[in-house]
Amino acid sequence: MKTYFITGGAGFIGSSLTDKLLKEKNKVITIDNFCDFYNPKIKENNILEFLNNENYKIYRKDIRDRQAIKSIFDENKIDVVMHLAASAGVRPSIENPILYQEVNCLGTQNILEEMKLHNIKNLVMASSSSVYGNCMEVPFREDMIVDYAISPYAATKKANEVMTHVYHKLFDMNIIMLRFFTVYGPKQRPDLAINKFTRLMLQNKEIPMFGDGTTSRDYTYIDDIVDGIIKACEYARNNSKVYEILNIGNSSPVSLKEMINVIGKTLKIEPKIKQLPMQLGDVDKTYADITKAKKLIGYEPKITFEEGIKRFINWYKENQELYK
Repeated sequence: MKTYFITGGAGFIGSSLTDKLLKEKNKVITIDNFCDFYNPKIKENNILEFLNNENYKIYRKDIRDRQAIKSIFDENKIDVVMHLAASAGVRPSIENPILYQEVNCLGTQNILEEMKLHNIKNLVMASSSSVYGNCMEVPFREDMIVDYAISPYAATKKANEVMTHVYHKLFDMNIIMLRFFTVYGPKQRPDLAINKFTRLMLQNKEIPMFGDGTTSRDYTYIDDIVDGIIKACEYARNNSKVYEILNIGNSSPVSLKEMINVIGKTLKIEPKIKQLPMQLGDVDKTYADITKAKKLIGYEPKITFEEGIKRFINWYKENQELYK
């Protein structure tokens, strides 16, 4: 039995990952601060089914609290750290950049320091496709220069990639940074477009469409993301002196207009679109080259966008009371 420490463990990705690891008979230790970025009841619901599992433990603490992090590492024998906790979202980071710096950078430094002091060598961490900014060349490759962030959120994720490399070089940590591309599926955060647009259509309300609808995203289904994280953990554990950055996407961009239409078609509702100007910090497109992830860890996304939307909507209809 392996022991995994997941930060941000009550969130969308963290709770989905926890579910998979517990089903595979692992021990899972998590931390989450249950902040009010969105309704904390959603996170409470995310972890409800785990609370009676003897292999599960949740710490209701903040990664900025160094003493709290130290206590978790002191109390548990951890094999792999999966660092998913972060202040998320491009637009909110423009409004509150100091918070993003504190959580995403200081919080990450706390995790790295305790790993060093407790001689824990394996870390898989969430980065973001946002680090690519408005790179003109597509698909996005991991060896591209990503020095031109266009949001504080993206800048903190790039800073994390640099800082983790320092710990890899100085302390022989095995670290894999995963650049996630627009994750969706059951439990998706309510502020993200697919969840928000589904909710608005079911309420017969207008859909805010920023720009002309031609911007595109490489939407990646949650099961494929979880599979990529677990494969990255296996690679880190089975190799030494590893530092890698990997794109975890679907490599099949979908335009904003097409995304709205697929949701509408699945719901059998004609979308009411309200066109608005592009927002600060938004990128024109994301498109993952996943060649490296396929070769290195055997990552292979399986869920098409249409299938993923069907699965999400089926889940949402059963859980929509949480999002009202």
